[in-house]
Amino acid sequence: MSSEVLDAVRALLPGIAERARTVDEKGRIPADTVRRLTDAGVFRMLQPARYGGAEADPVDFYAAVREISGACGSTGWVTAVLGVHSWHLGLFPDAAQREVWDAGPDVLVASSYAPIGRLVPVEGGFEISGRWAFSSGCEFASWVLLGGLVVGAEGRPVDFMTVLLPRADYEIRRVWDSMGLRGTASDDIVVERAFVPAHRAMRNYDQARLRAPGRKVNTGPLYRLPFGTIFTTTVSSSVIGMAAGCYRSYVAQMRDRIRLSLGGGRFVEDEFAQVAVARAASEIDAAVLQTERNMRDVHAHAVRGTEIPMELRLRARRDQVRGTERAIEAIDILFKTAGGNSLRRGHVIERAWRDAHAGSVHVANDVERALSMYGRGEFGLAVEDNLV
Repeated sequence: MSSEVLDAVRALLPGIAERARTVDEKGRIPADTVRRLTDAGVFRMLQPARYGGAEADPVDFYAAVREISGACGSTGWVTAVLGVHSWHLGLFPDAAQREVWDAGPDVLVASSYAPIGRLVPVEGGFEISGRWAFSSGCEFASWVLLGGLVVGAEGRPVDFMTVLLPRADYEIRRVWDSMGLRGTASDDIVVERAFVPAHRAMRNYDQARLRAPGRKVNTGPLYRLPFGTIFTTTVSSSVIGMAAGCYRSYVAQMRDRIRLSLGGGRFVEDEFAQVAVARAASEIDAAVLQTERNMRDVHAHAVRGTEIPMELRLRARRDQVRGTERAIEAIDILFKTAGGNSLRRGHVIERAWRDAHAGSVHVANDVERALSMYGRGEFGLAVEDNLV
């Protein structure tokens, strides 16, 4: 099924690219684009087969994300995050999965994972309130995953959980106005004292230690993978795709360019331009190859049913943030050598530069923190982090 989805996605790319400027200007992805991506099956690639999903190899999902992100950064980003939520929901108790997917296999779930919410234990579950930011593509979702801190009797946080809420329990506040990824409509989610039954709440501690309750019913290797590997690689794959798309546009546009400065002549004859292309291409290739190698190695352990070594989990996290960093380095090289025309608002290179830099500030792309964790592990020190 993965190859069929990728073929269907590629058929949509020209239209997605054609609409990219409008998406950036209007700050919204057309509902028709999301419908076409839904029909292509990309949002069900990581979804449990029990609920109409493909349970595909995540490497194939990341390839689809990169392709879409290369055509339109905002569309690729929304595809990535909504698509990975189908996997995350598969880690929840089966009762929660049934609530969502009994309505059909194409129900979408948004998120805002920061522990903003205040979770108060009540009979049968929790009461939650809060206001969350950066919920990409939330207008297309019927449910949302939200982060929250469980408050104990003394009013102090005692646990960190992710909860699942239906559309009736939250309000979307349209506040998104950013320099990049403008079309993601990453608006705010507001909740006022909503009840969350216990089966729609999951401890982040259990999730990070591969003890998520959904594994009891979703027994395939896909659900034996760490959240810290799957989710962070999803985020970086979108940024890498933006850089790859920018590279393709750069090469296509520069082939026929005649310089009006620096002595004139054909741009492609300039050895400095040739070196810039080589450097950018190498950075993008390195980002893709390392992230795919790590995911294949992690997935192989899951297929065999063997424990995924912490050394491998840390290596995957190391190369994931370096993948984003390499993508940014590549896109900066291209932007700097593209000439003054690339400064024009809406230019494909200018837009890719803005989108990639916006995606790079996501918490999953915190380079120094992730590299520090890898260093701690190499030196034999303990590493405690939910994104490993």
